[in-house]
Amino acid sequence: MATTQLMTNKPLLWSLLGVGAALAVRHVQRTNRRFDFSGKTVVVTGGARGLGLVLARQLAQEGARLAICSRTQHQLDAAAAELRAYNVPVLAYRCDLTDANQREAFFTTVRNTVGPVDVLINNAGVILAGPYANTTDADFEEAMNINFWAAYHTCNAVLPDMQRRRSGRIVNVASFGGKVSVPHLLPYSASKFALVGYSEGLRAEVARDNVFVTTICPGLIRTGSPRQALVRGQHEKEYAWFKIGDSLPGLAVSAESVAAEIIDACRYGEAERIISIPAKLAGAIHGLLPGLVADVSSWVNTLLPDPAPDGHANPRRMGKKLETPITQSLLTVLTDEAAAQNNEY
Repeated sequence: MATTQLMTNKPLLWSLLGVGAALAVRHVQRTNRRFDFSGKTVVVTGGARGLGLVLARQLAQEGARLAICSRTQHQLDAAAAELRAYNVPVLAYRCDLTDANQREAFFTTVRNTVGPVDVLINNAGVILAGPYANTTDADFEEAMNINFWAAYHTCNAVLPDMQRRRSGRIVNVASFGGKVSVPHLLPYSASKFALVGYSEGLRAEVARDNVFVTTICPGLIRTGSPRQALVRGQHEKEYAWFKIGDSLPGLAVSAESVAAEIIDACRYGEAERIISIPAKLAGAIHGLLPGLVADVSSWVNTLLPDPAPDGHANPRRMGKKLETPITQSLLTVLTDEAAAQNNEY
């Protein structure tokens, strides 16, 4: 009876056949694109701490040959010592990716000592928390230079060789803030929007060369990184909301689960992965009802600290200098544990 009804309902039948065909094509694509990291050269920018270090750990467990870079030598030394315990080659290189000479030297060293780059994971980034009234042109320029331009240039450093070999993976770690702009994080959001647009367009142009670009848009991640954030405005209040939000179960996701999803998305050459249920939900609502999301963001902004009265003259301070009893309480214990685990101290 049910089969007969289905056969007579042609629109429903064609819809089911279309869904089935799409699922079959996706399965074949995933099978054909599956990538084995063992023995492959993987570059992780910002790989000495936080999410980058967690990614490097999981890639080392898969047998990848690692090249990590950071601007901070003592963090690089600690990360390299840990990663070499997995018995894989590890190059730890001090590099400011916004400096063309340092960037070129890094990739030359990678090719000469570890091998041609099979996978590039653009993870390095900077974040500033503070109201727009207290941010400066320099804050936006720095965010663009590190979060967008550095990723743009590292892509160009590896793309020609990947295209010649007709093999390669590029992962650009953007953010949910690159899909939905977040109040008090405007320089960060603007730079991540740029990275999302670039990454999506780049994928379309290089896929024919068997190079797959994956855009990652995670929500809040418990990496322990608020200590490294830059803060403007009412410093202690701004840091408090930022760190507490980074710690809340259900809102923030562990760095380990995010890293596993990033590696899985790269393994199968996915176009994009939005990570965490709140990020997926907000992104879907924004796509359908952008005005509603804008109104909710405006309401959220009323709950955040008011701008400091000194405007653009407001100094910039590091999160780790702004700890208070509330940011070192039960509300933030998960973030503090992550900071200890992920080389953020």
